[in-house]
Amino acid sequence: MHQDLIRYRTHPEQAAANEELIRAVYEELRATQPDGLSYATFRLADQVTFLHLVRAEQTPSPLLAVRAFREFQAGIADRCEQPPAREQLTAIGSYRLFG
Repeated sequence: MHQDLIRYRTHPEQAAANEELIRAVYEELRATQPDGLSYATFRLADQVTFLHLVRAEQTPSPLLAVRAFREFQAGIADRCEQPPAREQLTAIGSYRLFG
């Protein structure tokens, strides 16, 4: 199992489009319900910084098989002012976060 935090900042004029692409990912996830995946996305108060929390029980992550996620990733460099940075997380504890 691996857990990652991905953080990036979009150009202000791209934040809404980025959010729409993310919403499409969640629509597909609700429809396909891939096993072994927990995923959450947050938009920070500055309205242009996004955080993605991903927990996958296998490698490669089932998220990579989601068509809408591939579409989201395809244009990420053009939407970003600060590119995505990935950090691996080691869980110490959580309460209902991925539950």
